[in-house]
Formats: sequence, structure tokens, C-alpha cells
Amino acid sequence: MKNYGYLRVSTADQDLDKFRADILEFAMSRDFGRVEFVQEKVSGKKPWRERQLGPLVEGLAEGDRLIVPELSRLGRSMIEVLEIIQAAKAAGACIYAVKGGWQLDDTIQSKIISSVLAMMAEVERDLISERTREALAAKRAAGVKLGRRPGPGKSKLDAYADEIQALISNGSTKTHVANRYGTTVQNLSNWLRKHGIG
Repeated sequence: MKNYGYLRVSTADQDLDKFRADILEFAMSRDFGRVEFVQEKVSGKKPWRERQLGPLVEGLAEGDRLIVPELSRLGRSMIEVLEIIQAAKAAGACIYAVKGGWQLDDTIQSKIISSVLAMMAEVERDLISERTREALAAKRAAGVKLGRRPGPGKSKLDAYADEIQALISNGSTKTHVANRYGTTVQNLSNWLRKHGIG
């Protein structure tokens, strides 16, 4: 069982030392013991798997604890935060957020919180799709020619290219996108590669 503190700041005015102190105080108040820190200065726009957070979350084991100053340090979208929470839970690990006193593990309270977060993430996905459709409609109204992206062959995914790109860039998993558009993860991966989306 290990305790990890994850620290991410994206601007010069954010203080890693303060966040570190908050995590240490939180861990001490609960007798967690020693905390190993992973810290980086990187924008939350960068997908979590491409940050130092990726290997950290994917390396969590049963009973491990991941402590963050606040949930927003994990990612900029609810979709991404939920994906990280689910990955940690699948490993049998627990996520704690100092701000708000969040504890996301296998308790009933945590399951309720996770359900609410999942609903919020689904609303976020729908809003992304709606904004994309509205932007496309505005382009059509302005006389911008829209059509399938150039590339080998035709795919039913071509009609949803902008929506898919928006979902992927906002942290949706390939599994979620594939299910949403009625295709397989392998087919979606091939399509993304052909269109340079990733």
C-alpha cells in the first residue's frame, strides 16, 4: 500500500509548495504515513495519459492512495476526471482530494458521488456534440463548404468527424466514442489514424 501525492500547476503563480503542504497535512491527519510525490508543470489541456499522471494512475495497485489538492488538478474536463477515477477504482486504489474532502473508493458514498460525476460527464459530452453541430450549422449558413475529409475509402464515421475530434480532444475514451457511433474500437482507431486525430 503506497500513498502518492500528485501536483500539477500550469502557471507561474500557482505554488507547488503550498499544494505539497496541503497534501502532507491531509495525509498526516489521517495517519496515512509517507507520501511519494509526482509533480509537473503542464497544462491540463494535455491528455492525462501523456502527462506524468498517466504512468502514475496506470501503476496504481490494490490499496494505494492517490491524493490531489483538488479534483481539477487531474484534468480540465469532467470526462477526463471521471476516466481517471474509474481507472483508479479498477486497480483497487482510492483517490482523495484535499479541497472538499473528497474520498473516492468503494464505499456507498463514493459510488453515489461517482454516479453523479458520470451523469455530469455525459451532459458534458452532449454539450460538446451540440456545440459542434451548432458550429457546423453556422459554417454552412456562412457558405463554407463542408464535406468528408480527404482520405482513403469512405466510413460512416466521416459524417461525425468534427464531433469525434471534439470528444477525443476533451478526454473521451475510444471505447465511449466507438459505442456512441456504433463501431468497434479497432475501426475507430484506424479511422482516427487515417485522419490524423489523436
